[in-house]
Amino acid sequence: MTISDNTTSRNAAIQYAHENRQRFYDELKSFCAIPSISTAPEARPAMQQAAEWLARQLQTIGMEHVQVMPTRGHPVVYGDWLHAPGKPTVLIYGHYDVQPADPLELWESPAFEPQQRGDYLFARGVTDMKGQVQATLKAVEAVISNGKLPINVKFMLEGEEEIGSPSLDSYMEENKALLACDLALNPDSGILSADIPTITYALRGLAYFELRVTGPDHDLHSGVFGGSVLNPAQALCELIAGMHDAQGRVTLPGFYDKVRPLSDEERQELARLPISDQITLAQTGAPALYGEAGYTTIERTGARPTLEVNGLLSGFTGEGSKTVLPSKAMAKISMRLTPDQEPNEVHEQLLAYLKAKAPAGIRYELIQMAGSVASISDRRSKGVQAYSKAMELVWGRPPVFKREGGSVPVVTQFQKILGVESVNTGFAMPGDNMHSPNEMLHLPTLWRGVDAFIHFFYNLAE
Repeated sequence: MTISDNTTSRNAAIQYAHENRQRFYDELKSFCAIPSISTAPEARPAMQQAAEWLARQLQTIGMEHVQVMPTRGHPVVYGDWLHAPGKPTVLIYGHYDVQPADPLELWESPAFEPQQRGDYLFARGVTDMKGQVQATLKAVEAVISNGKLPINVKFMLEGEEEIGSPSLDSYMEENKALLACDLALNPDSGILSADIPTITYALRGLAYFELRVTGPDHDLHSGVFGGSVLNPAQALCELIAGMHDAQGRVTLPGFYDKVRPLSDEERQELARLPISDQITLAQTGAPALYGEAGYTTIERTGARPTLEVNGLLSGFTGEGSKTVLPSKAMAKISMRLTPDQEPNEVHEQLLAYLKAKAPAGIRYELIQMAGSVASISDRRSKGVQAYSKAMELVWGRPPVFKREGGSVPVVTQFQKILGVESVNTGFAMPGDNMHSPNEMLHLPTLWRGVDAFIHFFYNLAE
């Protein structure tokens, strides 16, 4: 394809996308109406319905070898178009499962009855990530409407991302040949604002634990036994309090040994991001910010590891009073990891801390619940540069590069299993209420995203 042909086809694809936006929108509403909650056993029929909906979409837009492939859990939807010899093959990732909608009473409109208010579409899963999946599908449809794609494309759309993708490792290992590609496109990320195009080049890993502490073999009267038996709730709180020092640093032995330092160049790039401490305070509603001394808020949330308590449970928590010395206490603890840290290693570090600090009056059990390593991509790779140029064409300004504080395990799986790097992008914004009531997606940004993907495909072919 010559540059002239490329330009003509590119313009035709953009025009097609613009002319068909109403249909694209109607299809997105149909997709969001399916209550595909992967964690809910009663939603298994809806999960299958969502997978089959995607399979029909892939067939409609011209994909071949479309399959709804079973796994140990929810199915993976696959399809491809491989008629561009000598051109790159892009594996497009997405997930069709969503978080539960609870608490239902906080939704202004029903979670699975999509409703537009202003420039936003409200529905559970619309920004995480059914809208992002729809953007890739419609961009491919617009390009193939000219008769062919300038590159090769494969889709891998899973149904377990919101529960940690427990089946994806084995699925990818068993289907390495089917999924072979030159790079992956992962649109399960976000954008800083409607006017600031953004590319995510690093994602933190995750290590998640449940810490159980027990003392007496049953709850005790706090008047009769208080002061003579160590309270497991107090012991747990003291253990947790000791996991950070006065500088906000994690105190587990060896925790920072493998943490990769930030280069001066990266710190300068991150400092370009238009996210001030005032903006963070406004987003969180917190009275003040907190974190590891010596680092900015942007650096703390994207490039430094953390240890957070996600939940605490012990004793009597109902209305009124009950003078009880509880027999057990529990905490949910998660750590966000940076490149080179390993979930199993921080597990050993947490065990070492407990062994050294746990008092004699309790017993403890540490359960390792989930883990994934961090990922970091080359900002100068062909794929990232092709997408950067695409965003600049659509937004009229070059994108900023950011490190994401959250975890997307599939990016690491692409690196380890398929040996390819990812282009991490997306159009979710900080105020989109992801995982919360009244989840929403900014439609003008979605349409910009479709255009950007179209340009990306043509840029890769050049």
